[in-house]
Amino acid sequence: MESLEKLKIALKKALDKKAEEPIVLDLRELTSLADFFLILTANSDVHARTIADEIKKELKERGVNPINVEGYDNANWILLDYGDVVVHIFKPEIRELYNLESLWMDAPRINVEELLSEETVQ
Repeated sequence: MESLEKLKIALKKALDKKAEEPIVLDLRELTSLADFFLILTANSDVHARTIADEIKKELKERGVNPINVEGYDNANWILLDYGDVVVHIFKPEIRELYNLESLWMDAPRINVEELLSEETVQ
């Protein structure tokens, strides 16, 4: 599965579960670490786990499993590593503390609405 397709599925499922403040960083020209970071905010531990579970479930149904999952038990910062797409689900205060958007400020941001309107994600 292409990284852009994984990204769109993860984004759609996160938004279906009311993830807040989604930001997509395009890392393709900056690093081999990943093609995209999807950064999301969840308002509680339960909310963060629900978002993570929904993303994992949908991608698993399409034959894609994460390489690694970090932070699920604590749920302050859940990281779902799909290799070319890395999903970061933060509680608000932790997102502010680590501020990945500033750390990767050279990475172009992809407009979320435009990304989802490019093609319908089932």
